[in-house]
Amino acid sequence: MSIHAPLPQAEPATFMAEYLDLLSLVERLHRLLLDVIKDEFERLGLLEINAVQALLLFNIAENEVTAGELKSRGYYQGSNVSYNLKKLVELGYMHHQRCAIDRRSVRVRLTPRGQEVRKIVGTLFERHAMALQKNLTLGEEGPEAMARRLRKLERYWADQIRFIY
Repeated sequence: MSIHAPLPQAEPATFMAEYLDLLSLVERLHRLLLDVIKDEFERLGLLEINAVQALLLFNIAENEVTAGELKSRGYYQGSNVSYNLKKLVELGYMHHQRCAIDRRSVRVRLTPRGQEVRKIVGTLFERHAMALQKNLTLGEEGPEAMARRLRKLERYWADQIRFIY
């Protein structure tokens, strides 16, 4: 079979069933990731913030961002990110400062306390990556091949939003 030979096509009903299974899997994986983070925080006795907030701190990293930037990057929905940022500021995990140019906009960055949470989540992910690599759980090709396919799906969905007919 040549590299450029067309792939065999599944029957439409079969493809639809597999696509719906994929959608369910994506949802379950996200919820499971949050459960894994929650369990780690419970194990460490860090009950003040939830898994969504911990993941938010991890994703912000060293950056200084606005809620709008987080939303536009596709990480979070508007009301969800605003609530969680406000809560993280109240709990001392983030600094906030009004933007000098646009007074309506607030920029946030991690405090040392927020950096500690980020480090905990990073260590958890490193531990998982090492175990997955050792066990070849993601196959010989590793996470890159899977990520490439998921990025294609992400682009397809994003195009559906942008180019509504």
